[in-house]
Amino acid sequence: MSYITNLISAMFLALLFVTCQTTENRILSHKPSYSGIYPHLAHYNEEGECGTGAIVPWADRLWVITYGPHLPFGSSDKLYEITPDLQQIVREESIGGTPANRMIHPESNQLFIGPYAIDARGNVRTIPYERMPGRHTGNARHLADPANKLYYGTMEEGFYAVDVHTLEVDTLFLDGNAMRKPGEMGQEAHLLPGAHGKGLYSGQGVLVYSNNGEATQEALKRFDVEAGVLAEWDGTAWNIVRRNQFVEVTGPGGIEGNANPETDPIWATGWDHKSVLVGVRSPGRGWDFYRLPKASHSYDGAHGWNTEWPRIRNIGTAAEPDYLMTMHGLFWRFPATFTAENTTGIRPRSAYLKVIGDFTRWRDGLVFGTDDSAQKEFLNKRKAKGGIEGPGQSNSNLWFTSLDKPDQLGPNTASGAVWLREDVSAGALSEPFLFAGWDERAVWASNEGAQQTTLTFEVDKAGNGQWTALETITLQPGKPVHRVFPAGDTGEWIRVRNAGAAKLTVQFTYTDRTRFRQQASTLFTGMATIVDEKQATGGLLYGLGDNRRALGILAGTITENGFSETGYYELDGDMKLKRMEDTATAAFIREKFAIPREVVTIDSASVLVVDDRGRRWRLPLGDNHYTPYTDRGVLRICREVATERDLLNVHGTFYELPAENADGFAKMRPIASHKLKVHDYASYRGLLVMTGITGGSDNKHIILSDDGMASVWAGTIDDLWKLGKPVGMGGPWKNSEAKRGVASDPYLIGFYDQRTLELSHNAPEPVTFRIEVEPVGHGPWMTYDEVTVVPGATFRHTFAHGFQARWIRFVANRDCEATAWLTYR
Repeated sequence: MSYITNLISAMFLALLFVTCQTTENRILSHKPSYSGIYPHLAHYNEEGECGTGAIVPWADRLWVITYGPHLPFGSSDKLYEITPDLQQIVREESIGGTPANRMIHPESNQLFIGPYAIDARGNVRTIPYERMPGRHTGNARHLADPANKLYYGTMEEGFYAVDVHTLEVDTLFLDGNAMRKPGEMGQEAHLLPGAHGKGLYSGQGVLVYSNNGEATQEALKRFDVEAGVLAEWDGTAWNIVRRNQFVEVTGPGGIEGNANPETDPIWATGWDHKSVLVGVRSPGRGWDFYRLPKASHSYDGAHGWNTEWPRIRNIGTAAEPDYLMTMHGLFWRFPATFTAENTTGIRPRSAYLKVIGDFTRWRDGLVFGTDDSAQKEFLNKRKAKGGIEGPGQSNSNLWFTSLDKPDQLGPNTASGAVWLREDVSAGALSEPFLFAGWDERAVWASNEGAQQTTLTFEVDKAGNGQWTALETITLQPGKPVHRVFPAGDTGEWIRVRNAGAAKLTVQFTYTDRTRFRQQASTLFTGMATIVDEKQATGGLLYGLGDNRRALGILAGTITENGFSETGYYELDGDMKLKRMEDTATAAFIREKFAIPREVVTIDSASVLVVDDRGRRWRLPLGDNHYTPYTDRGVLRICREVATERDLLNVHGTFYELPAENADGFAKMRPIASHKLKVHDYASYRGLLVMTGITGGSDNKHIILSDDGMASVWAGTIDDLWKLGKPVGMGGPWKNSEAKRGVASDPYLIGFYDQRTLELSHNAPEPVTFRIEVEPVGHGPWMTYDEVTVVPGATFRHTFAHGFQARWIRFVANRDCEATAWLTYR
């Protein structure tokens, strides 16, 4: 009996211990949260942007800094101290600026974050901008005296050595903002090529620095011009490693610096207009570079402004490291062992929509610092948004998630090129391109030269630099080749060897079908559906300015005939929705946030968009009930809800839409299809807020006003993946006039699941149709197939798994009325 009693007591104590441990690490707060976002933790400033620059757990707190857009001498931004129960403390030592640097200095037991030094007790010291001007972008361990000094680097190539004890500053290279000449752009500096600095790290006897843009007028409009740099300094002279857009520079030591600086690798990430770049520096060998596909193109743009700070960071433990990489809208697993001799292990996880400036593991979860709602909106203007204003005041927030959230969001379908309309010499070898991590892989290859060539695909099966031939194809001029790689073709990396001089495009496309949802999550229960005949509660949304820190809502009812106002409401930081008497603000919202009409055209074939450059694009149709709501300007079509990119919602599908300077509609991707009657949507305190509600009193994501006359839905933009997979139907032609030899409008085909095609015509003779696809977005059109359709017949085709391209179009060999109808299920 005593044995059983003792056993029960031991089990109880063990359970109590585990419970206490769990409670100790759990985040406990009485404040409301929505999909991991706590509205009361939102940070505001008085600048054109308020992004999260860095977040670091330290001294039993979470430390956060925010930044404004170009403020090298200080700003209204703050240093925040977040307690375990999620109290937000604004530190009085705050001097703002545009900081994104962070480093733990082990020898002095201090955290350096922005211009602040924080000791183990949470005491803060500040380095004034008068002594160290610039937009602080990175820290690194000192090459000669790491125990007593560290480096600061700025976005305009200022470099400083700081004494960790006294905070005395030794200026190595003065920041470009302190030497600005009249007429120069704000990002210009003269020490190194490129602009818009990002990463800083040291090891192997060098200080490595990156920037990701170019300070030219051309770079403000283009995404495919020379931009950025990766450079290193040996204490005496600078060496240019590579001219591309680079961001993160780090190593296995992360924000503490490499433990073995002479031998540990240094990693760098970047991109060009073809694909993502990963570099690794090895002692005695120097730099090696590899390519990865892009999931999103919203980060493109030769100016470099659209990226914030992509990172590689350990979200595991010291004993079991687990590195997470953010790059071009995809979470990646990055191996701690990545070197030039062992390149195995980079794997895609899932796609995301948030703009992330930094992230960390804290209290057994992840915390992402984001850039959500910029008052200025910068270069991201387009006619699809009408004349809509930005928010009245910039704000962003933190996003708290589980450790496995990076595996749970959108499909990791991605693509990228090793050569893109390039003159490639005979015998040339491409850089390695990631081959592992997807079940469905394919390649498009085209030759725009005058002579045929042979391409040999080689794989590195084990990531050890040992290459073997996989397949050889002959590429005739003007005759593209599409190959789907069978599952048995394994390897970490693939590269291409070219036999003869040619103008080549080689684009890899990888498809993920494992994360498609068949139906919407209950998160959206209570939102009005487009087929619902009941009157829905709508509202035009505006994030208020003047430090009111609330969301203004001009509420009303919506039907297919329009919007009828019922009153003005405000949603505060505690998510209380109250009616207010404020005719001036109501009038402002009514004028500045009216939903524009005729920004898209819906015809019997599809949704037609004509972008700001006059390019025509066609998108699938959803439920027919959307047409009158869209034609009459009842539903918001386009709005920025994450910094420097737009969320497009048209005919029952949400799309991620890059800024025009990142190639806009050409690089859009569908997120999810739905049947929601979304009146308006906006970013507020890090949340995605939507109107168009019919019920949902039991859904915590729906907030009702105190008088019951207004309501909104609140969550995060990445909840949209849970609406259901993208679907639709339509095409560029439906009983439409097709002219001989004239291509149809491009029609979106990328990122969908099950795709079928029907082709027919009314001509009395057979018509041959050339089916062309564009897998890149800004690359060449390639012939997919040519089919001849006899009178009265319909050609039917199902696209195979493994097929992936962005756009499809059709060319007939004679005048006729034709239908090209695509169904995506």
